[in-house]
Formats: sequence, C-alpha cells, structure tokens
Amino acid sequence: MTDYLLNKYNVPAPRYTSYPTVPYWDKEPVSVDAWQKKVKSSFQQSNQNDGISIYIHLPFCESLCTYCGCNTRITKNHGVELPYLKALLKEWNMYCETFGEKPVIKEIHLGGGTPTFFKPENLKYLIGKLLAGVTIHPQAEFSFEAHPGNTTVDHLQTLFDLGFRRLSLGIQDFDPKVQLIINRIQSVEQVRMVTLQARRIGYTSVNYDLIYGLPLQTPGGLADTLDKVQELMPDRIAFYSYAHVPWIKPGQRRFTENDLPDTTAKAALYELGRERLAEMGYKDIGMDHFALPADSLYRASVSGDLHRNFMGYTHQYTRLLIGLGVSAIGDTWDAYAQNVKTVEEYLTLINNDTLPIVKGHHLTKHDLIIRRHLLNIMCKGYTNWAWCEDSAIITFNSIGRMQDLADDGLIVLDSEKLVVTAAGIRFLRNICLALDARFWADKPSAQLFSMAG
Repeated sequence: MTDYLLNKYNVPAPRYTSYPTVPYWDKEPVSVDAWQKKVKSSFQQSNQNDGISIYIHLPFCESLCTYCGCNTRITKNHGVELPYLKALLKEWNMYCETFGEKPVIKEIHLGGGTPTFFKPENLKYLIGKLLAGVTIHPQAEFSFEAHPGNTTVDHLQTLFDLGFRRLSLGIQDFDPKVQLIINRIQSVEQVRMVTLQARRIGYTSVNYDLIYGLPLQTPGGLADTLDKVQELMPDRIAFYSYAHVPWIKPGQRRFTENDLPDTTAKAALYELGRERLAEMGYKDIGMDHFALPADSLYRASVSGDLHRNFMGYTHQYTRLLIGLGVSAIGDTWDAYAQNVKTVEEYLTLINNDTLPIVKGHHLTKHDLIIRRHLLNIMCKGYTNWAWCEDSAIITFNSIGRMQDLADDGLIVLDSEKLVVTAAGIRFLRNICLALDARFWADKPSAQLFSMAG
C-alpha cells in the first residue's frame, strides 16, 4: 500500500451504519405519530417472515474510557439500574401497542455504555419482561457487549439462560501505556477468564474489539496484543480505526494529536494487524471486521446474506429495527428515528407516556437506491447499476469520483457494475463516500466525521 494512496484517501468519512448519515437527516424532526405509522407499516410487512431486531442502549459506565465515542453516563451509583430498566420496558410496551400483534424477535443486542454494569438479576428482569408474550424466531441471535473487568460467571450464565449466545469483549490494546492513557484497563487474565467461561457455558461466538491508531500505540505493542489474542482465538474480531473527534467527545482531550500515530504510522499499524489476522486464519469481512471460517459472519459473507445496520455487521436481515433507550436509533428501512441523548430527558418523556424521539429521517426514493448500493458494496463487495432504472442517475452524478477510485485500482467500474478489488477493501469508507449524494450536495464546512485512514 503506497503512502500516496494512504494520504490521498485519509479524509473525513462516515462509517455508513446508515444512509443518509445522521448529519444529513431531515432538518425537521419526525413526529411521534409519523414514526409510529412507519413502524407499524414495516412491522406488518416483515414480522411474520423475517421477525424484528431490537437494540437496547445501556449507557452507564463506572469510569470514562477516553477514546470512546459512544453515548455514556459515568456513575458508580447502581441505584440508577432499575428506574432505567423500567423505562426501557415502558418504551417497549409502547411499541408493542403500535404493533397490534405479537412480535417475532429475531435479534437482540445489548450495547452501551457497559451492559455488564447492570447486575445479572436486573438484566434477567429486563430480558424476561421483554420476552414475555413474544415469539422467538427459530434463527434468533441474542448478543451483548461485555467489559472484561466486570463480567462475572453469573452474568454469562444468566444471559445464556435467556437465549444469548454471542458476546463482544472490548479490549482495544493490551499495552499498559495505551491502557493508561485511554483509561481502559483490563488484564489478559481477565479476558482469558471471561472467554473460557463463556465457551464452557456454551456461547457459540466471542468477538474481541481491537483499535488501531490509539495514543502511544506502537507496532511492538500491537504485535504483543495480537500474540495474546492468538492464544485465545476469538471467533470474530472488530479491528477498528480510532476515531479522533474531540469536538464531539471532550474526554479525548486527555491526549493530543501529538500522542497519535501519523497517517503513515497508523496505516502501518493496520497493515500489521491485517497481516497477522490473516496468518491466524481470520477472513476479512470488510469495514474493519474479521471472522474465522466457521463463524456465521464469514459464512454469511460467502453466501451473500451479510447485512449491516446500526449495530454493525450481522449475518441476517430484518427490515425493522427497534431502538430502545437513550440515543438508540430505530430503522424501518424507509425511515430512521433517534431517541433523546440524556437520561433525564429520556426518563421524563417515558414517564409522560411519550416515545422519546428527538430526530429522524424519511428516506426518499433516491436515498433508498443509494442505501441499497452502499449495502451491496459493504456486504457483498460489488453492486449492479441495472437493478433499478434510476440507478443511472446515481451513477452519472458520481462517475467522476468513482473513476478516480478505479484509476487507483480500488474498484473495477463499468456501465453495469462496481466491484471492489482486494486493494479496495481497505478503502470501503472512501468508496461509499463517492456515492454519498447528500454529502456532495452539501459538503460540510467543518469536520463532521473521523478520518477514514
């Protein structure tokens, strides 16, 4: 990989968990009534065959990880648990009233924050109540994010008994210097214990989150981290680029740009990680995700069933995603809605029997076309222009940007299709950016997104 390409494409770009991306959503807020109509329509179209997905945001953490870009609430007061969980269940009941019939649950993901901040018995209360009166899809997959430092055997067993089979451990880097500056400290032994306990209980997929480009990170430190990861061989690995957005997340001001690797050094960290993961037997799924050949994520990438939504990559598709909790985002396929971002606002609205929506977006016909193309590129590695008559308009408007990518060997482009090359996998965000009509129609005057490199 040449320094020329790395520098050329190291530009601010979204991660494309949605299209349009959140900064380009409608300026006018989506009304609760309009959102409920979208939810009901999507539910009626898909519930019986595909089921629905649920994302639950559990924002509480006992300490702030300074690299983190998530919506969190820092507290050591565990008295916040039950009031928040009761509000989540009340929000879910509002959606159940909107559905009008029994939902079929295909996917649940607990994200954060730190879901394992919550006591096992409280998580049992939440999931038990949520699943009461629903049908569980025969292909259902339940997953949760876990902190190696506070995930107990009781957490693992409780959630397993409720149907959870996949967990994700936030590791980032084992280098003590890096852990200290990002305030994310956990030992190799803690990670090993959680991993082995989960496997003994019966979990079928364990994911590790690793990050490259962190402050004070070095090739030697990352290599040592990968050595330790190799001893445990998780089923999946998310190898993310650190997103430095201190204008959004002030906690990142604990360090400066001088503590971060430059573009060339960061690219070298990525190449080191990707090469090592390949040697270990992991397959590059795309957009920072790797999986062992036996894992469902890799099998879905081979079969063409891979899907991407606000929860990241998943091996199965649902049209309707319900987001519960602070800042959670719902997706009906033709509309999005996001909840308010503070716990206080959320609890107030829920206690007033109001869905806590703060903003949203109704996708236009062109939005839906581009969304399908981006999903094809991210999940299949190609897209065809001919599947939709209006695709010609999309292609024409972005042909110059796409041709530049083709000239650099990142895509193969002709009048019928776009195919991502092996070299282009590294630049999926840039390839998607070329097709992002809303971005190019209204280029931001200030930086909205993290760097793609």
